[in-house]
Formats: sequence, structure tokens, C-alpha cells
Amino acid sequence: MTSRFLLLCKTPTRWPTIWRLSVLLAVSFVLVVCFEYANLPAALLLGPMITAIILAVSEAGMTMPKPLFLMAQGILGMMIANSLPLTVFAKISMEWPLFLIGTVSTIVASSFLGWLLSRSGLLPGTTAIWGSSPGAASAMTIMSESYGADMRLVAFMQYLRVACCAIAATVVAAVFHVDGVTTESIDWLGVPSWSGFAITLSVILVVSIIGVKLRLPSGPLLLSLAIGLVIKFTGVLPIVLPHWCLAISFAILGWGIGFRFTRQVLQHAWHVFPHVLGAILALIAINACLAMLLITFADIDPLTAFLATSPGGADSVAIIAASTSADVSFVMAMQVARFLLVLIAGPMLARWLSRNQDD
Repeated sequence: MTSRFLLLCKTPTRWPTIWRLSVLLAVSFVLVVCFEYANLPAALLLGPMITAIILAVSEAGMTMPKPLFLMAQGILGMMIANSLPLTVFAKISMEWPLFLIGTVSTIVASSFLGWLLSRSGLLPGTTAIWGSSPGAASAMTIMSESYGADMRLVAFMQYLRVACCAIAATVVAAVFHVDGVTTESIDWLGVPSWSGFAITLSVILVVSIIGVKLRLPSGPLLLSLAIGLVIKFTGVLPIVLPHWCLAISFAILGWGIGFRFTRQVLQHAWHVFPHVLGAILALIAINACLAMLLITFADIDPLTAFLATSPGGADSVAIIAASTSADVSFVMAMQVARFLLVLIAGPMLARWLSRNQDD
């Protein structure tokens, strides 16, 4: 009996599915709670992703059903559209030269650093370019696979940058004597409107199916985002996505990415870690210089300038900005402008840079 137990412990792949599922859910929940308590960005995705990675490298991984993964992408796209404030485009149109210079400068700097990493040969295909995209971490990770990048390493690069940017923004806020970041309580179980929720899910399902049928790269995500923007700014339909639905969707995305990891991928990620971290710190430094230009020539206060140019972690930046004297509308308008520009230009830029990385 003892020998059978030891053999079962040494061969995780023999765990019954119910045990693996139980461990997956329990550990994911614990990590999400810990990350949320520590105010880490993207906790709802990172907790499940890390749990799935642990199981995968322990040879106790599972296969995520593709329809669930695609539907979660559609929900992510609709959530992004719904999160954009109605006033953001008015703010951008009023000061468009400033936003254009700020967003383009960040994208050029990140693309150059990604191109340098790709030239080094440390990362396969377009991985370095997609992993260096500033902002839209979840969307860039999901989209990258359709353009020849290694989604696992892109996720590693994107969320390492998000974590570094969140830490940098917190440090800057502390330097300017911010008393602390407060967050609003969230009703995790409530549903504002069941009929609105049903309509939203139906639209996402139809749009996701169309995206797959049209064979669009990251079709469910991008098509849901486009339709969501139309719905959001015309108000023709309600967009209702309860927090528990978003939590499940992020968990599915995290599991889907995490289960693709292997020990070899983790070893490779550790091998390139110093280079990736160096590129991230260089990008943060470049954006700090851009913030100095905003302070000098646009008369923007230092905290607002730094938060507005932070290359990632828009959710944590929004929380910090809202709890300080920073100009929240300017900060979020700059973040949204860069986010939309990355979504639009990212695929084209990645293809162009990948074609020229061997020149």
C-alpha cells in the first residue's frame, strides 16, 4: 500500500482528473486572494496562470477546451470596450498632438527594444516584439500566437513588465507623499441585470463564432472589441459583465496559457530573464525622460506625467492616479490612446519588424 502511494506521488500524471481539477481550483483561488490582497495587477489572470504552470511542469497538466478559451477571449474583448470611459475620446481630440507624441514615442521605444532582443536570437520568432508591446498585456498575449510568437514567453515578458511598472508607479507616488492607495469594494456575486447579461453573452458568442469562421487572427478578441466599442458609444444595447464572469474568464485564459508551459520553456525564460528585465527597465527609464519633457514643455505636474507615460499596468496606474492629486482624466486618456494604438498598429508593426530583424 505504501509503495503504491509513493508511486502515485512520483507520477503526477496518474492523478485522477478530479484531484487535478480540485488542486487547480484551490491553488488558483488562494493565489488570486493573495495577489489581490497585495494589490498586484492582473491577479485574476496571474494566479490561475501560475497554478497551471506548476501543474504543467509537474506533468499533471490538463487540456483547456478550445471553445471555452475562445469564449473567454471574446469576453475579454467586450470587457476592454466597456471599460473605456465615454469622455476619453473628447479629451484626446482636444489635445491630440500631445497624446500622439506621447503614445508614438512609447511605442517606438518599446519596438526598438523588442527588435534588439529579437536580433539577439534569445527569443524565437516575433516573441520579443510582441512581449515588448507597451500596454494591453492580456490582448497582446492572446494575439501573439496568431503571428508566430511563443505565447508562453510573451506572457512572461508582458506580466513581468506590468509588475515592474506597477512597482515603479507606486514608488513615484510614495516620493510625492501619497498617503496610500484605496480601492472600492467589489460585489463579486451580484448581477446588475440578468437580461442584459444574457444579451451580452449572446452577442459575444455570435461574434466569437464569426471571428473563428472568418479565420481572423485573434478573431474572437478583436471582433468582440470592435463590436463592443460600437455598442458602448452608441448605447444600442447594455453591456453587462458581472465580476464573477470576468473572474472566470480571466482564470480560463490564465489556465489556457499556463498549461502550455514546459520545463524547457521555464528554463528558457530564466535564461533570458536578465535581458528581458534590462529591456523593461530601459523602457521605464525612457518613459521617465518622456515624462520630464511633458513637465518641461506642457506644464504637466510630475506625478501626472509619470503615471500617464507608464508603459503598462493601466489598472494599477488608474488606482494610484485616483487616490492622488494627479489629473486622472489626462492619465487615463494617455493610457487609452496608447492601448488603442498598440491594438491597431501592433500586428502590422510586429510583422514589419520580424521581416527586418535579419537585415
